[in-house]
Amino acid sequence: MHRVSLPPIGTAKAWREAARGFLAAGVPPEQILWGDHAAAPDLFGEEAAPAASGRVAVPRSFVSMAETAVWHSDPERFARLYAFLWRVKDAPHLMSDRGDADLALLRGMEKNVRRCQHKMKAFVRFREIGDPNAPRRSFAAWFEPTHHTVEPTADFFVRRFSDMDWRILTPDVSAIFEGGKLSFQEGHEKPDLPEDAGEQLWITYFQNIFNPARLMVKAMQSEMPKKYWKNMPEAAFIPQMIAEAPARARAMAEAAPTLPPARMDRVQAQLSAFDSAWDGPMEELPAAIRACTRCPLHCHATQAVPGEGPRDADLMVVGEQPGDQEDLAGRPFVGPAGQMFDRIAGEAGLDREAASVTNAVKHFKFTARGKRRIHQRPETPEIDQCRWWMNAEVAQVQPKLILAMGATAAQSLTGKGAGILKRRGTIEAGPEGIPVLITLHPSYLLRVPDPAAREEAEAQFRSDLAMAARMMAEAA
Repeated sequence: MHRVSLPPIGTAKAWREAARGFLAAGVPPEQILWGDHAAAPDLFGEEAAPAASGRVAVPRSFVSMAETAVWHSDPERFARLYAFLWRVKDAPHLMSDRGDADLALLRGMEKNVRRCQHKMKAFVRFREIGDPNAPRRSFAAWFEPTHHTVEPTADFFVRRFSDMDWRILTPDVSAIFEGGKLSFQEGHEKPDLPEDAGEQLWITYFQNIFNPARLMVKAMQSEMPKKYWKNMPEAAFIPQMIAEAPARARAMAEAAPTLPPARMDRVQAQLSAFDSAWDGPMEELPAAIRACTRCPLHCHATQAVPGEGPRDADLMVVGEQPGDQEDLAGRPFVGPAGQMFDRIAGEAGLDREAASVTNAVKHFKFTARGKRRIHQRPETPEIDQCRWWMNAEVAQVQPKLILAMGATAAQSLTGKGAGILKRRGTIEAGPEGIPVLITLHPSYLLRVPDPAAREEAEAQFRSDLAMAARMMAEAA
């Protein structure tokens, strides 16, 4: 009989190595007594697991499940995991057998651990314990997790609070992050932490965002179980807020303003989104665009990018939105797509300097991926909000022709953005009856992977620009 006690820190790694050794040695589950650090010592001593020899192949899905379920508080978790591992090594299909009772139990343990990790991320409350003027501030928190989730969750706090020293103390295992290094210690008793100077502000905010009309006590307690309340300062006010909720909800209903019919409200919203009401002096339009906060895109972009070029241009060229380089420079068409447009326009005989150039959406929409900002296509509400500025620029320039490059520009100018490949090279009606020539966007050409297909797309784009050049020559 083999007896193995696993340490409280590094439990997952220790179980994995022991299980691999037993499995490689062919030791069946009934010959192993698993225990954790809290288990009583065996009368006949403890025997180390045999070292693994050779490669032991098990389904990757089992490894992922075990790395989470091993942190469950059930003292039988090690034995249950190994027993299922013993079965699944010869029958990998068991990982997809929803009727297997052992797998269902382990999946439930995995789910409970992940839920406990989520609660830890949400309910840990730090208190400052060091000098607030020190170069690296220091904080501490007391938390009582349901499962052994401190170690597998600590990396979340490292990523989020890497600029400060902190410690999360629990009765089981505590995480210590000091000087940029993470370590773990065995459990602590609950410390006497100082009050936080900003705690009252947080409580006030918590009380003010509480909506008594939407109170659902059972749902709230499911997301914020009572066992965590004693360590959360704002929770002391929850019983009072629940008791006062009916009266506050009635007062809110009585004080509610009279609203127009829902249909009229939608009509008014649509009119305000599509109609441009900006009628200031021409020289103030670029500054007004740079100060735009009409949609959430302004929160992350560096700046809004207005159009540029002659104010009396016969041709207006409209792209999608500023790219990364345009966002930084504050000018349209200076990035790779703009450079491609300049090159092909020159080949097609189109005078780029004589045209007014702008974008349908004025802020750069992107997703951060490391240090890179990856372009994201604007959505309809963002295009609708920016139509305010698009219409104002068209009204001031009064071009004889608008070149709409890509789906976003077409949607802004004609109300329809689909089917650009079929519509390119055609003329459609735009704002104030100005003709709109639909074409591809240069960034589309940059993304075509096949050289032959890209050459064909460039030829189509060149043909559309040549058409615009001829129309301008005829109108001169």
